[in-house]
Amino acid sequence: KEMMFFIRHTGPAMSAFNAWLLSKSLETLPLRMDRHCANALAVAEALEKSEEVEIVRYPHLKSHPQYELAKKQMKQGGGIVTFVVKGGFERAKRFLDALQMFLITSNLGDSRSIATHPASTTHSKLTVEERAQIGIFPGSVRLSIGLENIEDIIGDITNALEKSK
Repeated sequence: KEMMFFIRHTGPAMSAFNAWLLSKSLETLPLRMDRHCANALAVAEALEKSEEVEIVRYPHLKSHPQYELAKKQMKQGGGIVTFVVKGGFERAKRFLDALQMFLITSNLGDSRSIATHPASTTHSKLTVEERAQIGIFPGSVRLSIGLENIEDIIGDITNALEKSK
């Protein structure tokens, strides 16, 4: 009954305008994904060089445990970078608070850069032990790297790492 009410008022299909917007966005998806992936690789490489970071997880880093498999299966490494900041939970929170250009949210995937703390958001219902088994630690930070200028992105991360000490 509720579904029929909704369908009668909104229609069972997208509006013409929404369909046009979707069509337009799909036209540029390959270009946007190239930029997401290139930016994410640059961020992962920069984080790997930082003394403030314990672990960096990005499939196209040679240090990734499944790098060879990722290279076979993926043309590019994607737009998500996960890392573990030294100092645990509190340091990760301070890091997120110090970011200036990143949106802080639990959803990932936008043209803008987004950061989240999986231990306190998406995986908060798991125990510390369960999170550790799947590679999520108190200091884990997940970044969805956007289309912004890469120097701005890395600069924001570097500044936040410094401010969060």
